[in-house]
Amino acid sequence: MYKIKVIAVLAVLLVMFSGFWDGKSKSEVSQDNSSEKQERVNESQKTLRLLYKYAPDAKDIITHAYGYATFSNLGASFFISVEGGKGLAHNNETSHNTYMNMGSVGGGISFGVKDFRAVFLFENKKAFRHFINNGWQADAQADAAAKSGKNGDAYNGAVSVAPGIRLYKLTQNGLVVGATIQGTKYWKDGDLN
Repeated sequence: MYKIKVIAVLAVLLVMFSGFWDGKSKSEVSQDNSSEKQERVNESQKTLRLLYKYAPDAKDIITHAYGYATFSNLGASFFISVEGGKGLAHNNETSHNTYMNMGSVGGGISFGVKDFRAVFLFENKKAFRHFINNGWQADAQADAAAKSGKNGDAYNGAVSVAPGIRLYKLTQNGLVVGATIQGTKYWKDGDLN
C-alpha cells in the first residue's frame, strides 16, 4: 500500500512539473493570453512606427497591401547564432490578427546580441494565407533576394523574398540593407490563436 501511495505522489509531481499542468485556472490562462495578445499588438505598432521613421512611404504601401506581419526578434551568437521572436500577421481587409512565432539557428563565427524587427508585406490573399496557415521557412533563395536588393526587387526599402511577399528588416538604427533571413522559420502560435 505504501508503494502505491509513493508512486501516486511521484506521478502527480511528475505531471505538475512536466508542463502538462501549470497550476493555472482556465480564466488565468485566458487572462495571460489576452495580455500576451495586447503586448504583441503594442509591439507591432512600435515596429511600424520605427519603420515609418526610416521609410515614411511605407505607411501608404502597408495600408494598401492585402496584409502585413511584424516580428520582434532577439538573437545571440557565440559561434552558433540563435534567434527567437514573436509577432502577428494582420489582414487589412478583415482587421483580424493572427499571432505568430519565429526562430532560427545558424552557424558562423560571431559574438554578441542583436535586436531587429521584420515587417512582411503581402501583396495578395494567397501569399498572406499561405504564410499564416502553412508557416514559412526562409530558404537560400529568399536570403539571396534579400541580400541583393537589385534589379528592381527593392521597393521603398522592402525586398521581394517570395512571390507576393516583400520584407523590411530594421534595427533601431534604420533599415538593414542585405538582410539575412536564411534558416528562419515563421509559424502560427498555437496558444494564442
